[in-house]
Amino acid sequence: MQRSVGVVVPAYRPDVGRLAEYVTAIAERLDPAVVRIELDVPRPDVVEQLSSLPATVATAPYRRGKGRAITMGFEALDTDILVFADADGSTPADSLAAVARPVLDDDAELAVGSRRHPNARIARHRTFARRRLGDTFAWLARRLLDPQLFDYQCGAKAISREAWATVREHLYEPGFAWDIELVAIAGALGQRIAEIPIEWHDQPDSTVSPVGTSIALARGLLAARHRAALINENRLHGMIAAQREEHPLVDPGER
Repeated sequence: MQRSVGVVVPAYRPDVGRLAEYVTAIAERLDPAVVRIELDVPRPDVVEQLSSLPATVATAPYRRGKGRAITMGFEALDTDILVFADADGSTPADSLAAVARPVLDDDAELAVGSRRHPNARIARHRTFARRRLGDTFAWLARRLLDPQLFDYQCGAKAISREAWATVREHLYEPGFAWDIELVAIAGALGQRIAEIPIEWHDQPDSTVSPVGTSIALARGLLAARHRAALINENRLHGMIAAQREEHPLVDPGER
């Protein structure tokens, strides 16, 4: 029996034309049961322009952050497979379908799109500074986390509903570090992870600040390592956690 797919696209101040084109391509290529745009602080005209798309538009009056927006979108889905893609369309719909395929075929519980995989194709390159920052982050993540990947932060991932039910209560990062935390927690829980080479189109007009985001990602990486160690019952990290009061993105008692 064909398993159902739901796609979440988190967006903040998106290029409306690009987003509309991307969502249409996703709907045509993946044939998902639902595409859900999680739109933060939208202008009324943007919501109106997106209303004709083959998608549900969910809005928030404040900036939730990428991680929180995806989490809320996943929680709203009832499909067998949960997929997310960044709103700038850097991962084409064909590559997004390739990321979803291992989870659809039950060859993996989490599939991670990869720009740095040897078989990936970079159709449009990032600036030198952004490439170096990204490469440095990936190098550091491989040394701090159990999952050994080429790329942890690509904005295209898919996870099974069963795996999400296990991971969700361990996620705390509301922003861009959510990706790395998802991978770290899935690895700590022993989930099967597949890294899928993609075609990548970098968007030079991205609103993401390379330096500011890199600092936030470094902090998020250390936090993800800490939370993965807690799952593995590391005594030192358990003592550290006892001194903190943190709240997961999803209340473990919900659903």
